[in-house]
Amino acid sequence: MTERTTGLTSARPAVATIFVAVNAGKNWSAALIRLSFVTCTALTLLACSALPDKPVRASLYDFGPGTPVASAAPAAAALPAIALGEVSTAGGAIDNQAVLYRLAYADAQQLRPYALARWSTPPAQLVRQRLREQLGQRRPVFDARDSLATTRAPGAALPLQLRLDLDEFTHLFASPESSVGLIRLRVTLVEVLPSGEKLVGQRNLSVQRPAPSSDAAGGVKALTAATDAAIGEIEQWLQQAAQR
Repeated sequence: MTERTTGLTSARPAVATIFVAVNAGKNWSAALIRLSFVTCTALTLLACSALPDKPVRASLYDFGPGTPVASAAPAAAALPAIALGEVSTAGGAIDNQAVLYRLAYADAQQLRPYALARWSTPPAQLVRQRLREQLGQRRPVFDARDSLATTRAPGAALPLQLRLDLDEFTHLFASPESSVGLIRLRVTLVEVLPSGEKLVGQRNLSVQRPAPSSDAAGGVKALTAATDAAIGEIEQWLQQAAQR
């Protein structure tokens, strides 16, 4: 009886050992599963963070809809017709669609483009379109590139031809907090004769308007206002220059 009891007693540690080993195996498996899950989650998050960000599209600007044409009402007699030529530039940065600015307080000679702002078309085209719209409210405006033979009465003189050279069109910063929209251009009026061209008049304009904010949007608003002001001066000058 004693021997049997002793044998049973000696067998219990072995069973306990097996039970502990089995439980340890289960715990180890569970730990492996949890570790695998954490690792997969971390790799997934890492992969997502490595994906490239969605590209930011640049804001596109123009001069807006312009001044609405007044409703039909008795108005002053229309001014003489004019032929509008191209707006020329010296080339370079002003010929593309970048919105340009200068830091006069740091390096006034350096032109810098806004990274996330562009004109809908090059500034020279925007200026020409705006000029045509404004002049066309008070006089017939023809395209100098087209034949003008069909736009005049027999024996009448050809319309005077207006040409512009755009030299500057920038958002100019006097300080980080103070800036203006600056436009500089040269205006030339010529008479087209059978024998050639005759200079009627020429004028240099430099117009600036304050920017409401120190960013691309503020610069665009200031340049739009400066362009409209320059066109107003051109209109007045045309009336005086054409009185010959």
